[in-house]
Formats: sequence, structure tokens, C-alpha cells
Amino acid sequence: MRFTEIGQQLRAYRLESGLRAEEIAARLGVSRAALYRYEKGEVIKLDTIKRLAELLKISPLSLLGIGVEYYNRPIGYYERTRQVEETADQILQLSGPLCYLTTSDAYDSALAEAFEETADQVGPDRMSMRSLAEQVLGILAARKRMYAMRRPGIIAMVSLPAVQRLIEVGIVSSMHVSDRVRRICRDVAVTEVENIANLMETEPMGLQFGLLAGAPPSTSFEILRARDRVSLAINPFRTDTHPSAQTGVAMITGADEAIAAHQRVAEASWREAIKGPAGAARLRQLVNVAAPVS
Repeated sequence: MRFTEIGQQLRAYRLESGLRAEEIAARLGVSRAALYRYEKGEVIKLDTIKRLAELLKISPLSLLGIGVEYYNRPIGYYERTRQVEETADQILQLSGPLCYLTTSDAYDSALAEAFEETADQVGPDRMSMRSLAEQVLGILAARKRMYAMRRPGIIAMVSLPAVQRLIEVGIVSSMHVSDRVRRICRDVAVTEVENIANLMETEPMGLQFGLLAGAPPSTSFEILRARDRVSLAINPFRTDTHPSAQTGVAMITGADEAIAAHQRVAEASWREAIKGPAGAARLRQLVNVAAPVS
């Protein structure tokens, strides 16, 4: 058994469960420090794995990394994605309007403001909502730091209709926020689209964008390639939705058949995608036509 990977999956599923580390440790009959050691890759008995799976309401096979991993909350999925990205050398992404790893610090700051305002609206659950948002923002920030340090190659395909809507309504469009934060979110959306246009024009080493002119993809997914494995991550969660939202079920798998099927879709989409300066021009045209006046 690969205990490091078991520990990583244990952490992701613990966050997914919403249970605090001390709650799980108490039910398991171990110290919180012992639980954290398991998460860091300490040897763990099969009987303990079975008991943990019962507590987390998952299959023991999921903790062992066998089969498909499922996540119905953003926090668990983002943590698991962060772990997979730690060793990825290449990321192939087909998604909505943005590639999160290449967004600016302003994007994260706008998310933080929107999450905070949303938490303030829920009354008694305000503190738990804030805590959840802080955890998610911390995981997202860690993903960006890892990308900046390792610089895996990225091929990202984004949807032109989704980009157009992003410019019109801004990020966090599904949240109820103040007019001030809404203006910030619209400005950030325009900034991020202009950033993609600049990247398409300059074409930096190891980073390629393609624009998909047809209908937005029905599924967002990533294929992450490392030296010794390939993972497929299917993601229904946009980073600008609130961390408490349960908008679908994310999944991660290493199954060859699933990876090959999505690879074919990605390759066909890339052949049709608008690339380079032509893509940059299309994005700037959208910004000039659709961007609201702040």
C-alpha cells in the first residue's frame, strides 16, 4: 500500500465530510496527532482504514486509491486536486471561462470579499461559513503557489460563450453581494479575460490557451499527467461559487478507458480551437463590446 497516497486521500475525504479532525480521532479512539500522522503517510492498519471509511461514509477501496473517487463538496475536491497537481508535469484542461491556476491575486481577493459578505448574511452559521471559506481559499492559494514553483505545462481550452457571460456578469454571479463587491467582481472578470488575451498573444513557454467558439462544454475536466501516472478529474464546481454549494459530484479516476475517452474529446476540441493572436483578438473584441461600465 502507498501510505502517502492513502494519507492524502484521507485528508481530502476528511475535509469533504465536514467533520473536524478531533471528532474523527475521538470516534476512532486515537489522538488528533495520530490522525494527522496518518494523513502525512504514516503506516496505517487495514482495520483502521475500514473504520475510517465507515466514519467518512465511503468505500475502503476509495481510501486505498482503488476505483473512482467521488466528491460532492468543493473543499474535498480542491484538496485532492491540489495533491494531484503536486506531481503533475502536464495539465490538459477543458472548462468554462477561466483557468484558475493562471488567474491573478485580484481574483482571489474578490473571492474572499464575496465569501465574507455571503457568510455575514447567514446569521447563526456565520462563523462556520467563514471557516469553510477560509479553508477553501487556503487550498486554492496553495495550488497557485505550487504552480508558480513547479510550472507544469498547461493546455487550457475555455469557452467563448462562457467568457462572454463572465464579462457581462462578473465572477461570483451566483452569490448575493453588495453593489460595491459586484463592481469589483466585474472588473476582475474583465482583467482576467485581458490576462488570457495577453498570454495567448505572447504564448509563454509551457502555457497554451485555446478558445472554443461552440456551445459551452457540458462537462469541465482535466487530465493530469505525472511521470508514473495519469489522472482524470471531472469538476462541476467553479471556483467562484460559494464553498458551501453542492452543485454536482466531482470525480477523480485513473481508469485508462475514462482517460482515453476524455483525451479524444480534448484533442478534437483543440483542433477546432482558436489559438494565438487570433484568439487574443477575439477576447479583446468581447471585452470591448460586452464589458459593463463600472
